[in-house]
Amino acid sequence: MYQIENVLRPYAWGSTTAIAGLLGRQASGGPEAEMWIGAHPDSPSTAVHPNGVTQPLDALIASDPQRFLGAESLAEFGPRLPFLTKLLAAERPLSLQVHPSLEQAREGFAHENAAGIAPDAAERNYRDDNHKPEMIFALTPFKALCGFRSPAESCGIFEHLAHVLDSAAIEVPAVIADVVTDLGHADASTALKAAFGRLIEGGSDVSDAINEVVAVLSAGAPLEPHREALTAMLDINEAFPGDPGVLISLLLNHLSLEPGEVVYLPAGNIHAYLHGLGVEVMASSDNVLRGGLTPKHVDVPELLKTVRFESLGVPRVEASGTEFGQELYRPPFKEFQLQRIELRPDAAPVPLAQTGPAVVVVVSGAVLLDSPKSDLQLGRGAAAFIPDVEAPVNVHPVQGATDTSVAFAVTTGLGN
Repeated sequence: MYQIENVLRPYAWGSTTAIAGLLGRQASGGPEAEMWIGAHPDSPSTAVHPNGVTQPLDALIASDPQRFLGAESLAEFGPRLPFLTKLLAAERPLSLQVHPSLEQAREGFAHENAAGIAPDAAERNYRDDNHKPEMIFALTPFKALCGFRSPAESCGIFEHLAHVLDSAAIEVPAVIADVVTDLGHADASTALKAAFGRLIEGGSDVSDAINEVVAVLSAGAPLEPHREALTAMLDINEAFPGDPGVLISLLLNHLSLEPGEVVYLPAGNIHAYLHGLGVEVMASSDNVLRGGLTPKHVDVPELLKTVRFESLGVPRVEASGTEFGQELYRPPFKEFQLQRIELRPDAAPVPLAQTGPAVVVVVSGAVLLDSPKSDLQLGRGAAAFIPDVEAPVNVHPVQGATDTSVAFAVTTGLGN
């Protein structure tokens, strides 16, 4: 087992205090948006050998994939850690985004390579050849946009906007009237695609409409019966004034997670995290197609090919417990599963649910990881990489501890 040191990503939307507060360390003073825990080549964790020598985790795994990943993971995913874990702390909205399927990622990556697009080019869509299904475990109250509402619900919101503008003697912008018409189409997929396309491709007409809507609502026009959606829209506009994503947010489900609640995000699900702290797990990829709320590249044709224009329920994940007490969260992906382990000072050891490699991060107290080959004690804020060859691993409370300890572990979803 290896203790690992992890990389903080200082994106502008990140909280300055949330990750530091969770891990019990001094804040850096700047935004701390994500802590990457894994072996993605863009920001691999650093493994600390017993003799103190350090090595990037992706390089360590590459030195002996069979030992570190195990035969089953190696056969299914190849010689790379198949998942990436992040601590994510959003102080302001992230970009409106969607992730490709595995087939699309492979084709897109190969096409951009053949076209000679530099790996770090701003206009590049595909940074690697992998898909990026995700799951988020809320550590604090967590707000997000996730998937499409029904066209009828969204139509009601846009009709309300038309009404308040008309009541203020302001001519209803053509783009809002067009979206109302689009959402009235009998086929739900056609309705959503037409409305989304009108907004994402609307240019200055959309920005002007947003400015008029925001001015009227800010002057006291009624928000009811759509207070939640319109309040979120106004908040989003403060961060990204006039961006098409401001009105697109009204097409999407508004999600409020309480601590301990979990959702997963498959390929094609359009989403944006708005605010909160969570443990995010995903297939090891950095492929993102953006649709607004960002100064970064937006490739509209590729985006429209990727988004699933379906009105579906929010894809929640319920915990399944074990006889040993940990909570297991198993999304419908093979790359990963998440477990939360809570140990009182007098608790019996908990066998780690593990198929293939695993990572562990401690967010409260301290734990002892014990395998037939080695053991490793981790305090609050520390993390470890556990090779497949170390299994089985038991998680113990530290001797003499007086407080409850909490750790999160990620391993593959193989064998479920």
